[in-house]
Amino acid sequence: MKLTALFFFASLVCAQDFTQRGFLETGSFFYPQSAPGDSGPAVADELLRYEASYRTNTGFSFSGAFDARADTHREVERQFHVSWWDRETQRPAFAFRRLSAKYTRGRLTLELGKQLIRWGKADLLNPTDRFAPQDYLNVLQTDYLPVTAAHLTYGGQSDTVELVYTPRFTPSRVPLLDQRWAPVPAGVQLLDLGARFPGGGQYGARWNHIGRAVEYSASFFDGFNPLPLFTPTPLGPASAGLQRFYPQIRTYGAEAAIPLPWFTVKSEAAYFTSPNPLADEYLLYVIQMERQSGEWSFTAGYAGQKITSPRSLLEFAPDRGLARAFLGRAAYTLDANRSLAFQGAVRQNGDGVWLKLEYSQAFGQHWRATPSITWIHGNPADFLGQYRRNSNLALILRYSF
Repeated sequence: MKLTALFFFASLVCAQDFTQRGFLETGSFFYPQSAPGDSGPAVADELLRYEASYRTNTGFSFSGAFDARADTHREVERQFHVSWWDRETQRPAFAFRRLSAKYTRGRLTLELGKQLIRWGKADLLNPTDRFAPQDYLNVLQTDYLPVTAAHLTYGGQSDTVELVYTPRFTPSRVPLLDQRWAPVPAGVQLLDLGARFPGGGQYGARWNHIGRAVEYSASFFDGFNPLPLFTPTPLGPASAGLQRFYPQIRTYGAEAAIPLPWFTVKSEAAYFTSPNPLADEYLLYVIQMERQSGEWSFTAGYAGQKITSPRSLLEFAPDRGLARAFLGRAAYTLDANRSLAFQGAVRQNGDGVWLKLEYSQAFGQHWRATPSITWIHGNPADFLGQYRRNSNLALILRYSF
């Protein structure tokens, strides 16, 4: 695999019709409060990403992206290892972000290899987005992980059908148990006993229709939940081990977008079923309104869920953690180089609040600085409230090339 990848990048460099880009990003996070098991007041990380693509005149195109990381808080591995499947507990120091070949002919597009696949129409939460595991080491500042898949798209302006198959499961990355984003109770020691990854592939299908007055779609997924359930093992009076496992799920999804004179309404919902007796069966949905007015853009909505079969006792589910909450985002473009954004979530019962204010400014053609303030408050029993000690100041510096 590694030798094939090296030949791929070498062919791109030698090609004439070739594009490339990348960036070096430094993130610094400052926490005024300590958390149980993690008293570190500051975290810094570095990400170097290089992307390249080559397009032929015969319908073929090739894309590749590679990540190199480092940090101060051991969220990144301290060993030389090039990751392909993204199954590491920590972020890998080196990883292929993308390596795929795409063929397009008429209405048909087929992409094979490692790639990002996104479903859904909503902006605040995407219940139907089943081929998009995420990195949750920082629960409220996430990044999507790619999957190795065959992705077939066929359609025109009105109707599009997507078929996806992944031969091997890629999980979401969960918070490390010895750091602040894993809210371990004071006086309790939890040990990571690893994961039991499921075997077999996953597949899904999505149909999208664009009409005169409404756009809507339906989707189906059969595979595994990228978010884990946990099997606890007592190890002592105040210690336990946790092993992750990923139950089989099947989802049935629907989406719609309706443009109205004053705003656009978007809705998205998915029903989750599972043959595993430890996994809940439930409906997760979101409805939102969005409006663009001059330099302002507004998005506001509500995310909810209805549990039809409660089964699980110990899980990590940020998507469900943001349910039963009002979500929103407002952004203002000051000029070509500066913007201001505000986003947040408020639990309907008031038990959890998350607010974030972000300013972004470009300097010249290559540099951009993004400072932000995040405030989290609430009841320790609430999903948002359990991170109440993780309010922070952050500064992201990016050099693009």
